[in-house]
Amino acid sequence: MEPLELSFTVACPPEHAFAVWATRTSMWWPHGHSVSAAPGLTVTFEPRPGGRIYERTPAGEEHEWGEVLVWKPPHRLVYLWHLRFDRADATEVEIRFAPERADAATTAVTIVHRGWERLGARAPERRERNRRGWDGLVPHFRAACAA
Repeated sequence: MEPLELSFTVACPPEHAFAVWATRTSMWWPHGHSVSAAPGLTVTFEPRPGGRIYERTPAGEEHEWGEVLVWKPPHRLVYLWHLRFDRADATEVEIRFAPERADAATTAVTIVHRGWERLGARAPERRERNRRGWDGLVPHFRAACAA
């Protein structure tokens, strides 16, 4: 099954775009795109291969979302992704951040979300659900990068 591929630009240098995605996620990630949907939750990417990706509610509950596979700031981030699902059903997300021009005032962001084939018959529905999720998420990220 084909990967989901998204490409767009953000109005900031790659260093800032990577940081907003991976270390300031809580400031832009909509709480409705989480396990708990708790207002005020925090999202953490532990900054290393093998690092956890998780949400923590204000009450202290933690919910696993994935695992960092590649952490190469400011250009590349790859992780296993299983938000709301068992880790055995994880897909893989790769995000690249590249300067769009020599002045690096804008960044080209490319997201490739793959691994659907491991889900068997559930793959088409899960892929479509994630496509809609990305469509709802990317505008929040772009706004946070421009802020």
